[in-house]
Amino acid sequence: MYLKPVEIRWNDLDANRHLGNTAFISFMSHTRMAFFHDLGFTLEYLNSHDIGPVVFYEHVYYLREVLLGNPVQVSLEINGLSADGMFFEFYHNMYDYQGRQVAHSQLMGAWMDLTTRKLTCPTPEMSKRFNAVEKGEGFRVLTQKDTRPVRIPRKDLP
Repeated sequence: MYLKPVEIRWNDLDANRHLGNTAFISFMSHTRMAFFHDLGFTLEYLNSHDIGPVVFYEHVYYLREVLLGNPVQVSLEINGLSADGMFFEFYHNMYDYQGRQVAHSQLMGAWMDLTTRKLTCPTPEMSKRFNAVEKGEGFRVLTQKDTRPVRIPRKDLP
């Protein structure tokens, strides 16, 4: 499990004076990018291969209030990868300064070619490094069907 400490800042609070929902999502995104960086997929690496991560959905479950002055830690676990590495599923858990879980997130995403703007497979080096990382409990091999678990009705404006 990858773990990233995060400091709560004044501007992370909402009108109720606790951590706002957008801050939870931002901290989880920050953790993912730090995870990629620590795997060697720096911004320079991703730019040189013209590839970037995209999020299909992120479900966040809020369990406890988080207040200013109490740092948190955000975990990342790889819960799923497609056989070709194109699709990924990450679980994030957020813990308060006492180690109590305060939030959980399930995220589904993929890699995108930044020139064609189409989904793509990661580089062989990326696949090798992702496959070497310890997987989360309940890890599964993803299919394209897993990326859209519900039917979303589409309705454009008239």
